[in-house]
Amino acid sequence: MFLENTVNQKEQFGWIEVICGSMFSGKTEELIRRLKRAQFAKQRVEIFKPAIDTRYDEDMVVSHDSNEIRSTPVPAAANIPILADGCDVVGIDEAQFFDGEIVRVCNDLANKGVRVVVAGLDMDFKGNPFGPMPNLMATAEYVTKVHAVCTRTGNLAQYSYRKAKSDSIVLLGEVDGYEPLSRAAYYKAISKDKVRKMKVNAPEELPNKSNDSNATS
Repeated sequence: MFLENTVNQKEQFGWIEVICGSMFSGKTEELIRRLKRAQFAKQRVEIFKPAIDTRYDEDMVVSHDSNEIRSTPVPAAANIPILADGCDVVGIDEAQFFDGEIVRVCNDLANKGVRVVVAGLDMDFKGNPFGPMPNLMATAEYVTKVHAVCTRTGNLAQYSYRKAKSDSIVLLGEVDGYEPLSRAAYYKAISKDKVRKMKVNAPEELPNKSNDSNATS
């Protein structure tokens, strides 16, 4: 279990915490838990999320379990430093949707003494590292990987299988659009998808070898 460090007013530097995992793994839930603890401790906290994330609320960061905390939607990572001025703790949700500038922003805040807590998907629906998350994980002091439960096997799930028919990397979704799967279940699912997409010619469309041989003889 992750145990929070306290903000040391005598220390000039802060740090970065990254919470990552698949859809429905509790990333936002854990982010909210840490930030509410900081608020209870009377620390100055500011939370940000990408402006495109309006699934549950335009201003609130909301988990799939309906826990919420007030946030400031921003169109780009570059907007965060000015709005975070004077904070002890900065929370950032859905970090995978920000551009690469988010890595510099988080490190600059940490270098100024701010505790930065970031949550985001570590892999996209294709199973590839998602946006700036790998670089955030590499530069963070603490990385917590949380897991969902695979809906098909009951094992730990780390993949976000997309049920919706779209190839766009950025596609906001909920339970009806994504399914958390284990490694085995995920690769079985995408293998079936590839078979469905293969074009199978009807018998009448296949070339007739006997006719071809007669035509050339």
